[in-house]
This record gives sequence, C-alpha cells and structure tokens, in this order.
Amino acid sequence: MTTISVRDGRRLDVVVTGPVDGVPLVFQHGTPGAARPFRYMERAAHERGLRFVTFSRAGYGASTRAPGRAVVDVAADVQDVLDHLGVSRCLVAGWSGGGPHALATAARLPERVAGVLVIAGAAPYEGAGLDFLAGMGEDNIAEFGAAARGEQELRPYLEKEAEGMRGADADGLIAGMSSLLPPVDRAVLTDEFGVDLAANFTEALSAGVDGWLDDDLAFTRDWGFDLAEITAPVFVWQGSEDLMVPYAHGRWLAAHIPGVTAHLEQGEGHLSIAVGAFGRMLDELVTVL
Repeated sequence: MTTISVRDGRRLDVVVTGPVDGVPLVFQHGTPGAARPFRYMERAAHERGLRFVTFSRAGYGASTRAPGRAVVDVAADVQDVLDHLGVSRCLVAGWSGGGPHALATAARLPERVAGVLVIAGAAPYEGAGLDFLAGMGEDNIAEFGAAARGEQELRPYLEKEAEGMRGADADGLIAGMSSLLPPVDRAVLTDEFGVDLAANFTEALSAGVDGWLDDDLAFTRDWGFDLAEITAPVFVWQGSEDLMVPYAHGRWLAAHIPGVTAHLEQGEGHLSIAVGAFGRMLDELVTVL
C-alpha cells in the first residue's frame, strides 16, 4: 500500500498491482470499504493484462477525511491517482457504494475513462420514480433512514454497527448482516472471499466511521453530476435477490444511463453476482479498449 498526497493536501491510501504496462482498472470499493483488494478480482484483472488500482476513499482506513464531500468529488482523487501513475487512460469499476463513484469518474474524466463497470451499484436517492429503500434488508432501511436525518443520528448508528464488524470473521459477518444476506449470498461468503471481505471491513473502519458516514450522507444528497454527462460505455450488473442494493436500482440505472448495457440477472445477490460473474464482467469491459 502506498500513501500519496492529492491536490488539497489530503492523504490517500492506494494499492496498485499487476503488469506495469497494463491499462489500469480503477476499482471503487463498496460502503464501507477500503484499499484492501479482493484477491479474486486482482487475479481476474491480471489475467486480462490489466493493472489493478484501488484506493481508500476519503475517511476510510488511513485516507484523510473530506467532510461534506459529494459523490462527484471522487473524480478529482482518481485524476490525481492516474497522474501519480503517469497514465492517461483507464477503465473504472465500482461495486455497491462504489458504483455511483465509478459513474462520477466517467462523467467528469471523459478523456481518461474508456469504459465503466457498475456491479450492484446504488441509484440516486431521489431518482424519479424510484423508491430507494424498497426491497432493502432491515439493516439498510435503518441505516439510510438515519442518514436522511443527518450526521447526528447516523454517526452513533454506524459506530454501533462498526463494533461488530472490526475483526469479525466470515461467520461473524453472516450473523451481523443477517437481514442483508439471502441464501445465495451466504453461500459465497466462505473461504478466501470471506477472509478478504472481513479484512476489507476491518481496514475500512480501523480509524473510525468517517468514510462510511460521508458515503451515506453523499448518497442521500445530490450526487453533483448528471448521468447524461457520461459518454463512455457503461455496463450495469444487478441481481434480483439483492437485499443491500435492490434490483430496482439496477433497473433504474439501466433506464437512465445513456447507451448502457445492462445485465439484470435472476437469482443473483449482492455478493454472488460480484464473485461469480466478475470474469465475464471484465471480458465485456475490455472490449472497449
């Protein structure tokens, strides 16, 4: 892991692996999350000649907080990471809470983003015709209800949740996230992936809940950009059994992103689609290069 300084003086934790001459795949982690890569994702990227690049968003891990940040603000951080690497072109991907941030990057860095992959990504909180909370598990309904009421209510909620996530193993995560995990997701939360997800959460929350809090607040506000700004090809993948980011979010994005290619998969969950279909996702994404 490397720490770089970005334009406003904040620190940003960055991880870069794979072929030095490969096109970077800039991966936006979920909420909560951090620059602790999932090994299966790294392998899949490397096998396709891609350089895997990820960083802890502001407030996660050792990355400096940026209070009041909007979703769109991540684009400047991505630009600084690309400049640090000395590369002009990349692919971007985002899973769950990383989805809106991947879309923001494409919207504001059109000359540098060749294609976008959104895996079970959230739609805008006030998207026209979308009931943001409908179909979510009980824990997420409580979390975003608190987020909508502001930091004073959200912070203690997240701090309590974080206590059970730091240092938890896969079994502990299943127990703590029971309302968010359909059987298809519980089935993949084992072995290497279970270890990596637990480590990712622990790293994300190591310094507190600021990153998680700022993500949630940003999701309940205007994202700061319009989806119509995106000119790069976008690939949206969403599972029908998802209790974290419901199926309706994927359908909404598929209907509102210009020229999108959508894979609205029956029987898949929030985790299972990202684990089971990631190779196919990358095979499709690299066709834009």
